[in-house]
Amino acid sequence: MNGRLKRVPAARGGAWPQWVRANAAHYFALFRRKPRASAIPMWRTPCRVGVAAIVVVAAIAETMIAVDAWAITLTRRMPEWLIATFDRVTDLGKSVWLLVPIALALGAIALSASPALPRMSQRVFAAIAVRLGFLFVAVGLPGLVFTIAKRLVGRARPLVGGSADPFAYRPLGWSVEYASLPSGHAIDAFAIAMAVGALWPWARPLLWTYAVLIAVSRVVLTAHFPSDVVAGAVVGVVGVLLVRDWFAARGLAFLIGAGGLVQPLPGPSPARIKRVARHAAVSGKS
Repeated sequence: MNGRLKRVPAARGGAWPQWVRANAAHYFALFRRKPRASAIPMWRTPCRVGVAAIVVVAAIAETMIAVDAWAITLTRRMPEWLIATFDRVTDLGKSVWLLVPIALALGAIALSASPALPRMSQRVFAAIAVRLGFLFVAVGLPGLVFTIAKRLVGRARPLVGGSADPFAYRPLGWSVEYASLPSGHAIDAFAIAMAVGALWPWARPLLWTYAVLIAVSRVVLTAHFPSDVVAGAVVGVVGVLLVRDWFAARGLAFLIGAGGLVQPLPGPSPARIKRVARHAAVSGKS
C-alpha cells in the first residue's frame, strides 16, 4: 500500500490554510502506522549482519593500515587539471542538492492537494508524497547523525599538522580539522544512490557511478583518507536500508515479500501525474 491522504471537507474561499494544515497532518499520520509486516528483511538476519560487520570493520582497518597514507602521498603528485576537475565535481555530493527540492516539492503538494480534487488524484499526491518523504529521511538522517558522530570520533583529516598520519585522533574535539571519519560527502552520495535506486532500480548504474566519483574526489582533494570514504559509503547504504525497512514494514512505498526480499511498490505513472497536476492547477484557479 502507498498510503492515502484523507479527503478534507471542501472549504470555501479563503480557507486554504486549513486544508493545507489538514493535508500535512494526515501525511504525518501515515508515519504513525504500526508495522504491518512481521517478516525480517533478508539482509538483517543475525548471521548476515554479524558476518558483514566483521568484513566491514576488517576492510576499514586494513585500508587504514595499508592504503591511507600511500593514497594521500600519491594524490599530492597528481596533475593540477585533474585536481581542479574533482574540485568541481565534489560539491555535487552534498545532500542539500536533493533535500531542498524535495522539501519544496512536499510543500507544493500540500498546497496543491485541494479537497476539490477527485479521490484518485488525492491518492496520487499521497503516493508521491510518501516516496519523497522516504528520500528525504533516507538521505538526510544518516548524514545528520554522523555529522555529529564524526566530530566526537575526532580523526584528523589528511595533512593536518603537515603529515599524512592516518592514526592521528583528537576525540571529543568538535573540530572540523578532526572530523574526517566518516566522510560526510560519501555518506550523502551513497545514501542518494541507494535511496533513489531503491525506488527506481533502472537508475542504479548511473547512481553508483556518481557515488564512487564523489568518494574518489574526497581523497583526491586530500579532504579524507580512503578509509573515511569506505566508512561513509557503508554508513550511507546501511542508513538507507534501515529507513527503507521501516517504510516497508508499514506498507509505505515498499513491501517485504517472500523470503524477506524488500521491493518497491509501483507508483503512479508519469502520464497520471501530469493529469493530476493539470487538475490541481485548474482546481487552484477556481
